[in-house]
Amino acid sequence: MTVNERLYVSGLIDEFDKVKTTDKRRAKEILRWLRVDEPLIEMIVK
Repeated sequence: MTVNERLYVSGLIDEFDKVKTTDKRRAKEILRWLRVDEPLIEMIVK
């Protein structure tokens, strides 16, 4: 499953979109909950 699919299915896509640029720590936390690999998290949340 892609990261976007994981975000959508989990119901976290709207929250992630809101915090992606304003609260990088929270965005990374959400991705970790979804078991996204650390290198990919760093690429997504720059």
